[in-house]
Parts: sequence; structure tokens; C-alpha cells
Amino acid sequence: MKITATIITLNEERNIARAIESLRSTDEILIIDSGSADRTVELAQKLGARVIEADWRGYAAQKNWAAEQAANDWIFSLDADEALSEALEAEIWNLKKSGPRCDAYTMPRLARYLGRWILHSGWYPDRKVRLYHRTRAKWIGDFVHESVVVDGRVGHLESNILHFTCDSISEHVKTMDRYTTLAAQEIAARKLPVPLTRLIADPAWAFLKTYLFQRGFLDGLEGLTIAYMAAFYTFLKYSKARIMS
Repeated sequence: MKITATIITLNEERNIARAIESLRSTDEILIIDSGSADRTVELAQKLGARVIEADWRGYAAQKNWAAEQAANDWIFSLDADEALSEALEAEIWNLKKSGPRCDAYTMPRLARYLGRWILHSGWYPDRKVRLYHRTRAKWIGDFVHESVVVDGRVGHLESNILHFTCDSISEHVKTMDRYTTLAAQEIAARKLPVPLTRLIADPAWAFLKTYLFQRGFLDGLEGLTIAYMAAFYTFLKYSKARIMS
């Protein structure tokens, strides 16, 4: 079982070394860069990664194209702001020794937000398929929130991918502005109606669900911030969609 790790990048010099250094259990590290103006490519090459520069195709299409360029059929798809925990590295080493019994594997993702690991708020365990055989799985999602669909058996690993999200609220707002635009474009492309009642009710529900039902209050001030941001995300997404339609 030989694994190629794929990472799509654009101006990720802050994160790329951490991501690459966590991938010791893989056999190849492949970076697909879409025009970074910082030191992303330089740092990746110094750390032994193979770098291909390619135009941006969209999240799912870019990740599928990355898998096609890999030297191995088994793919571990990692985002640049993520890293494998030491426990997950060990679990993958063991899987390689014993041999895979499934066509893809999920694993939990643990997020660090404003300096705190978030264990509630709907953010954990946040299981993702990230390790898969490229002939039995592919990425889907034209705009945002891309995911892997598997034609075969899915297994489950128990150790965490570590997700290093926002270090500041301003960074969160900037990221949210980009993603709500993509989400609104998807709504507009699918011609889904956005009545005014959604702008009123859905943000309130997003806050209540995140803070109360998903126990965001156990994440302290950061949990409260996440709940407010979930409400704001929902409002922005639908507001932009109404403007686009």
C-alpha cells in the first residue's frame, strides 16, 4: 500500500511546512499550486514535495486532478491548513503494514480556533474521507463544501486530522466572506428560492443549533463566537444569493 499525499495550495507559506512534515507515513507528497505569490512553492520543494503548477479548476476538480497526477493509487488528500496528528500517522503506518480492507477511510478532524481546540459546536468529530483508492472514489462539489463519494467499502480510522483554522476574528470574517460568496453562487446556479423568512429565521436557528443543541457553550467564549459566526454566515449566504438571483 503506497500512498500519495496531495495538497492544493495558493499562498500557503504560513502552513505548508507543518502540513508536509506531518506526512511521513506517505510515499509521495504532491503539491498542486495555482499561482502562489509567496514562498509556498519554494518551501514545499525544499521539504521534498513534488510541485505542479496548474490553473485553478475549483475545489473538487482541482483535488480530482491532483489525484490523477499521483504516482500511487492510494491518495491522502490534505488541506494546507491541516496536519496529521502523531496518532494518525501511527495508525496509517499500521494500516500500510496490515494492508487495506476498504476502498476509503474516514477520520475525525479536530479544529483549533482562536487558540483553542474545539470539541463541540458541531465542529467535532467532523469525520472526513481523506484516504481513498482513486479508482473507487472522487471529489464532488462545484462551488464550496466539497466532499468525497466512494463506490465501495468505507472504513474508519480513529485518530485526528488537526485543522488549524483562524487565529483572529478578522481572519474568520475574511474567510467567511469568500465562502459565503461561493455558497451564494451555488444557490443562484441551482435557482433555489430564498424567501425573506429564511433571512430572518435561519440565522437565529443556526445560532441556537450551534450554541445550545451542539453544546457550543462548552467551548467557552470561542464557542459563543462560533455560534454568532454561524448565524452571520447564514445571513450573508442568503443575502448574497438574493442579490445574485
